[in-house]
Amino acid sequence: MHLQHHDSIIKGALATLSVLDEIEDGYLELDITGHIVFANKAFSKIIGYPRKTLSGMNYQAYMDTQSAEKCFKAFNQVYRTGHPEPSFVYELIRKDGEQRFVEYSISLLRDDTGEPVGFRCIIRDVTEKKLANEQISKQRSLLKATFRSVQDAIITVDTNGKVIEVNQAASWLCGVPLDKFRGSAFSTSFSNCSRACHEALFKTIQTQRTVKAFQVECRHQKKMNQTVKITSSPLLDDDDQVIGAVIVIRDVTRLMGLEKELKRQNHYRNIIGKSKKMMEVFTIIERLTKVDTTVLVTGESGTGKEIVARALHHSSHRAFEPLITVNCAALSENLFESELFGHVKGAFTGAFRDSVGRLHMADKGTIFLDEIGDVSPKIQVKLLRFLQEKQFERVGDSRPITADVRIIAATNQDLKAKVDQGEFRLDFYYRLKVVEVELPPLIERDGDIALLIDHFCRLFSKKYKKPSYSLSEEVYRQLLEYNWPGNVRELEHTLERLFVLCGERGMISSDLLPREIAGRKDERKSSRREPSGSVRPDDLVAALEATDWNIAKAARQLGINRRTIYRRLERLGIERPKGGNYNEIHF
Repeated sequence: MHLQHHDSIIKGALATLSVLDEIEDGYLELDITGHIVFANKAFSKIIGYPRKTLSGMNYQAYMDTQSAEKCFKAFNQVYRTGHPEPSFVYELIRKDGEQRFVEYSISLLRDDTGEPVGFRCIIRDVTEKKLANEQISKQRSLLKATFRSVQDAIITVDTNGKVIEVNQAASWLCGVPLDKFRGSAFSTSFSNCSRACHEALFKTIQTQRTVKAFQVECRHQKKMNQTVKITSSPLLDDDDQVIGAVIVIRDVTRLMGLEKELKRQNHYRNIIGKSKKMMEVFTIIERLTKVDTTVLVTGESGTGKEIVARALHHSSHRAFEPLITVNCAALSENLFESELFGHVKGAFTGAFRDSVGRLHMADKGTIFLDEIGDVSPKIQVKLLRFLQEKQFERVGDSRPITADVRIIAATNQDLKAKVDQGEFRLDFYYRLKVVEVELPPLIERDGDIALLIDHFCRLFSKKYKKPSYSLSEEVYRQLLEYNWPGNVRELEHTLERLFVLCGERGMISSDLLPREIAGRKDERKSSRREPSGSVRPDDLVAALEATDWNIAKAARQLGINRRTIYRRLERLGIERPKGGNYNEIHF
C-alpha cells in the first residue's frame, strides 16, 4: 500500500509537469536563494536556453544589473509580506543576446509546514505589446503637440454635445477659457457671438453627416469684424461608429479684404461679372448678408436670378440650412398650394396621406419662389399672411404652423404693371419688394461677355475632357457682337454646344455656331439691342402705335426688352390709350 501511494504521487507530479509544459506562458520555480528549480518549455523558449542549462541557474544570470535589482525588490517584497506580486515588467537577455521584455507574476512556495521554500513565477513575453504601446504613446504625444500647435480651433464633443477636447486656438478664437470649455455643454460655452458653429455642430450630430465649410461672421462682442470658416464632421471610433462630432473653425478675417477686392474684380459667389452694373449688384448682395429680410430678384429670363438667390442664401447665417426652390409657373393653383403649404389626408381627391409642404421643409432656411409673378391672387393672400406672421395652414387643416423661413422671390415680369392691371396685390408687391436686386440684361453689361466666355470655356473644357481647345478669332468676335436676347443662359448653352460639336481636337470654328449668331455682321449689328437711354421717345411711341401697343412686339422691333419700355413710359409720363393691347406680354 505504501509503494502504491508513492507511485500515485509520482504519477500525479509527472502529470502536473506535463500540463505545465502545455501552457503558453512561461512557468518557473525558484528556491529561496533565487536559483531555478523547474522551468517549463515556454520559459525555455522565451529565454532561449535549453531546459537542462536552466536548472540551477540564478535569475541574475539572464538580467542586466538594473533589472536584477528590480527583481530582487519584488522577490523580497513577496517573501516579507507573503502576498503575491500581481505583475511587473522587466527586461531579460536571451542566450543569443537579444533583449526581451517580460511580465512577471510572483507568489511564494511553501512546504508542508507552511514555511517559505521558494517562489513560483508566471512569465509572459510582452515585447511586441510594449513596443506597440511605446509607439502609440509617441504618436499620441505627437498628436497632442499638433493639436496644441495648430492655428485652427478644434473642438470635439460627444453625442450629447458635451465637450471632450479642445485646443488652445479655440480658446483664443472664441474668447472662452479652456477650463470652461472642457467637460461643459457646447451649447452653453458661447454667449458672446452669433452661435453659427453651434448650429453646424448639432446638425452634424443629428444627421451624422459633414456640414461643409461655410463662411460666417462671428459677431463676437470683443471681435466685431471676425469672420471664420466652419466645418463640422462626425467623430468616429475604431469601428467607424459615430461617437460625437468635431468642428474646425478657421479665422479668415485677414483674408476678407483681399477676397472682397478679388470678388469685386471678377465674380461674387459664382456670379461672374466686372461691369459697373454688376458691381452694384455685388454690393447689394454683400449688404444683404447681414440681414434676414425678404428680397425680390428681378431681371430678364436667363440673367441668373436663381444664382443670386443661392448667393444670398449661402452668404447668410442660414447657409447650412435648406434652400428650397419652387417654380411658381410650373404648377396649377391647387397643386401649387398643396406643394407649398402641404395638405392633410382627405383634403382633396387623391390626398391619401398627410404631406409636408415646401415651406415646412425650408424651416430655419430659405425658400426661393421663382416666377412669383405667376402666383394666383388666392396664393398671394396666403403668402402675404406668412410674410407678416410667419404662419401658414396646410390644405384641409385649420391649425396654424409656424416656420422660420426667409423668402427670396424672382420674376422676369413687371410686377408694378401687373398691380396696375389688377393681377397682382399691391400689399403683397410691397411686402415682397423690401429690397430689390435688379439684374441687367447681358447686352447692358459692358465687358462681361468676354469674361463669361472665358469662364464657360474653362468649365466645359473640364466637363467634356478637352483641356486643349481652340476658339478662333472669328468665333470670338461673333460671340462678342451677338445680341444675346437669352442673356447668360443663352451664352452658356451656346458655348456648351460648341464644345459638344467641336470633336476630339477641340477646334471651335464659326461653322459650329447657331445660325442666328453666325449671320452676316451687318445683320447682327442691326439686331443688336441699344441701351435704354438711346431710344428716342418718338421712336418708342411710333413702335408702340405700329404694333397696336403690343409691348412684346414693340420691344422686338426696337431691339430692347419689355422692362425697358415700361420704365421709359413711366419716366416719360406716357400713358397707354384705352382699348389698346398694352397688356399683351407674351412673345
